[in-house]
Amino acid sequence: MRIATWNVNSARARFDRITELLARHDIDVLALQETKIKEFPPVKGYEVAHVGYNQWNGVAILSRVGLKDVQTSFTGQPDYEGKKEGRAISAVCGGKRIWNLYVPNGRAVDHPHYDYKLRVLYNFARYAAPGADLAMGDFNVIPGAEDVYDESPFETHVTEPERAAFEYLTDVLPVVSPTGYTYWDYQARRFDRDQGMRIDFHLSTTPATSGFVDRAERAAKSSDHAPVICELSLIHI
Repeated sequence: MRIATWNVNSARARFDRITELLARHDIDVLALQETKIKEFPPVKGYEVAHVGYNQWNGVAILSRVGLKDVQTSFTGQPDYEGKKEGRAISAVCGGKRIWNLYVPNGRAVDHPHYDYKLRVLYNFARYAAPGADLAMGDFNVIPGAEDVYDESPFETHVTEPERAAFEYLTDVLPVVSPTGYTYWDYQARRFDRDQGMRIDFHLSTTPATSGFVDRAERAAKSSDHAPVICELSLIHI
């Protein structure tokens, strides 16, 4: 099964890019984050599951190998300041339980969003990951120094508590996506200078047979994230 994850940074603005990506890479299942819409438009040849409440957040799964038992949150998923956010969605695709997760940014270590981020990571690891065949998405954590051009500018994404939470999760579902940066800020020609970070992942107990980061999509100045595409032997015929 060919599976991809992409923080699209507005599905409305990049709907044509989404459909082109599906065709270009012959994708079976696509997880999208930051859809920023309430209702996801139909996509020819794909079933769509989506959860989004406003112009922020939002996650979707597009599948051409089935879409059953959709879940729009996980047990223990926290709200933020009393409000639900479109941060997690799951479905059975091709007979396998797949989760799409958009972890909060964290903003600053003394901000309530930081605690919210850690609770999302730990609760997902405790309650959802053990029953998943695959989890993918934008985790907003840089696991190690090799996963970013320079750690020093960052207050969040690189802290010990964030990395510990991500490690706690990946002890259950190991990282199987390819190495390489997946995000480059729009500012200061970060992509041209290859000053990026790796924050988008595929996690699974099934090893990927191949995978790559579609840097060409980022070079096209589409989203500030690049799609991450993997082949996994999740369907047994």
